[in-house]
Amino acid sequence: MMRFRRTLSELRRYPSAVAGLVIIGLLVLIAIFTVVAIPYNEAIRLWRGGEEVWYRNPKNAAPAWTNWFRAQDKPETIFMSTLEDPSLKTVERLSETTTKITIPFTFDYPYGDFPQEVVVRLSSSYEEKLPFITLLWDTPDGREIEMATFTLTREQDYRASQDANLTRKLRGLEARQGLFADLSADVPYLMQGTYQLRVEAVVFEPDADVDAELVIHGQVHGMAGTDHRRRDLGVALLWGTPIALTFGLLAAVGTTVTTMVIAAIGVWFASWVDAIIQRITEVNLILPVLPILIMVGTFYSRSIWTMLGVIILLSIFGGAIKTYRAVFLQVKESSYIEAAKAYGASNTRIIFRYMVPRIIPLLIPQLVILIPGFVFLEASLAVLGLGDPVLPTWGKVIEDARSNGALLKGMYYWILEPSFLLMITGLAFAMLGFSLDRIFNPRLREI
Repeated sequence: MMRFRRTLSELRRYPSAVAGLVIIGLLVLIAIFTVVAIPYNEAIRLWRGGEEVWYRNPKNAAPAWTNWFRAQDKPETIFMSTLEDPSLKTVERLSETTTKITIPFTFDYPYGDFPQEVVVRLSSSYEEKLPFITLLWDTPDGREIEMATFTLTREQDYRASQDANLTRKLRGLEARQGLFADLSADVPYLMQGTYQLRVEAVVFEPDADVDAELVIHGQVHGMAGTDHRRRDLGVALLWGTPIALTFGLLAAVGTTVTTMVIAAIGVWFASWVDAIIQRITEVNLILPVLPILIMVGTFYSRSIWTMLGVIILLSIFGGAIKTYRAVFLQVKESSYIEAAKAYGASNTRIIFRYMVPRIIPLLIPQLVILIPGFVFLEASLAVLGLGDPVLPTWGKVIEDARSNGALLKGMYYWILEPSFLLMITGLAFAMLGFSLDRIFNPRLREI
C-alpha cells in the first residue's frame, strides 16, 4: 500500500501522466456507463437491427452539434406518434358503424434546409372493412395540399417521395422540397413556419381504430450521427469503449505475464528447457502476425475472442522474452536466491515467489504501453474486413465508413469520431506508460 501511494505521489510530478490518468479514468467511466445503460444483448439487437429498429433515424446524417458552426441550422428529425400521445386523436361518431378519426400533427419548422424525407406510418385494427385514409398537408401561408387517399391494411408506410401523384401536384418538385416550399413564387423557396399534417381516417366498424406516426427525417441527428443503415453511431462509439479496453487489457496482461513466467522457467531450469524456449522464440519472431490473423479470420472465425486467443499465442514467444531472460539471469545469481536454495525452497516457490516479483516494476510500464497497440491491432483487423461481425467496435465503424465512401461524400464525422477515440486512447496509455517507466526505472530520469 505504501509503495502504491509513493507511486501516485511520483506520478503527480509528471503532467503527462496526470493527463493520461484523467483520460483513462473517463474512458473507464464511459465503459461502465455503457454496459449498464445499454446491456450487451440490447446493443447487439440495436447494431444488427434494420429498418424496423431505426426507422425514426435519417440515413447518413451528420451529428446535431455540427449546427453550432452553421449560420442556418440543418433540420433535425421530427417525430410525433399517437402511440406515444393518444391525446392527439379526436374521434367523431358519424353513425352506429362509421367513425371519423382525425389526427393533427402540428410542428414548427425553423430550419434553413429541406428534410430528407416525410414518412407516415399507419396501423389499424378492424375485422373485415378496411379504414379509408386521407392525408392533408397545411402550410404556414394557409394552403392545403391533399397528399394522398387510400384504404389502409393492418400496417402501412406512406413515403411522400415515392408518390408520383404528389410530385405532379407539387409542380414536379420532390416531395421533401415541395411540401416545404412556397409554390406561388416564380422560383420556389423554403418556407419556415408552422406546418400541420392531418390524418383523417374513416372506419366502418364500431371497434375499429387507427394510429399514426409522423417521421420527418432531418439532415442531422444525435451526438454522433447515423450511417447508411440509419443506425445511431453513438451505440458503436459507446460500446467500442469497453470492447477496446477489455481487448487491449486482456491481450496485454495475457501476453506480458505469460511471457515473463516462461522466461523465468527457462532461466531457472536452463539446459534444454531454456534452449527449446529460445528456439521457439526465434522461429516465432520471423512469423508475420498480421497475415496469420488475416488467415484465421478468413478461414476459421472472425470472433473477437478467437482473435484475442491467437494474438496472445503469437505474442507469448515475442522479443520481450529475451529481455526478461536477460533480467532473470541477473536475478538468478542474487544472494537471496542462493539462500532460498540453501533452506530447500522448491523450484516453483523460487520462480513465483522470489524471481517473478523481482521484475514486477519492469512489467507494469510495459503492460500499460502494450494496451493501445492491441487496441489498434483489433481496429486494423476490422478495417481490413476481419472484425467481429456481431460486436459494434470503433474499427467496424471505420470499415463501414470506408466501404461506403464516407470521405468521397463529405461525411467526415463517420471516420473522424472513431479515429479520434482510438487516437486519444493510445495517447493516454502512452503518456501514462512512459511516466511509469521513468518512475520504476530511475536511470531514465537522467536522460
